[in-house]
Amino acid sequence: MLEEVEHWLSRRSWSVADRPLDRLVAAKRASGVSVSVVLPALDEEETVGAIVAEIRRELIEGVPLVDELVVVDSGSADRTAEVAADAGARVVHRDEILPRIPAVPGKGEVLWRSLLVTHGDIVAFVDADLKEFSADFVSGIVGPLLTDPDVAFVKAMYDRPLGAEFDSPASGRTAGQGGRVTELMARPLLNMHWPQLAGFVQPLGGEYAARRSLLEQLPFPVGYGVELGLLVDALHTVGLDALAQVDVGVRRHRHQDGQALGRMAAAIYRTAQLRLARGHLVRPELTQFERGEHGFEPRTYAVDTEERPPMTDIAEYAHRRVA
Repeated sequence: MLEEVEHWLSRRSWSVADRPLDRLVAAKRASGVSVSVVLPALDEEETVGAIVAEIRRELIEGVPLVDELVVVDSGSADRTAEVAADAGARVVHRDEILPRIPAVPGKGEVLWRSLLVTHGDIVAFVDADLKEFSADFVSGIVGPLLTDPDVAFVKAMYDRPLGAEFDSPASGRTAGQGGRVTELMARPLLNMHWPQLAGFVQPLGGEYAARRSLLEQLPFPVGYGVELGLLVDALHTVGLDALAQVDVGVRRHRHQDGQALGRMAAAIYRTAQLRLARGHLVRPELTQFERGEHGFEPRTYAVDTEERPPMTDIAEYAHRRVA
């Protein structure tokens, strides 16, 4: 590990307990900044309500830390939107935002569009599939942005159990066995090509917060590559010392199967490739195999090859700022 990264780890890695809520509220009041929380959601009716309710209870009604709580529905076929609204979130459908630009499927697409329907000086993103959710996830990632003006981008770090069996001491296994794409794809890429980012424990984690003034300058990969893309671009835009991470404990969520993870890894590799060379993919597709009636059958999927421009390039966003 680079000496610079070791120094960064000692200065820019914290625990959520390092910043009690009363300190954060006082810092927020003194600075006058506002905080928006965004949940991108697609068919998350089982979990989104509890997350919204926890944030409202602890960080809006309990203490005035969060000013705006928005769920952006990415086209759910279940009751995600209804459940989120009943729990107290403002729900906006992806396709209602910036309708002149047709939406494409993907998490990054939703996060990018959310900048147009939120107003906070600090924007925090939280995945909508988390179980046993704690408001610490939000207060942890916004904390450094409220107390340290030199910090611009904060990732959550946590243990990621792979399943119930990993929670048992009798299993003899370590708690952090989730995050398989991180360990097999993202961490090697970052260590080899962006070694300044080697200190991030969860570089692909979906819980992170940043200053709007930074997010609006960054391009957003439309799909699974958004977390790696934003992290790399933030490094080049504001420098390592403006990035930080906060330990918020344990993250439990729905896990995807191996083939879905393969598609995710391909999108992340593509995001890295474009940032390394800004060139064209030779073959922007991924072929996987499934056993069928007549043996192994190929299934070919397109790899996300589109990115949205920095929000400052969008006329509607510029008009909103003037207004």
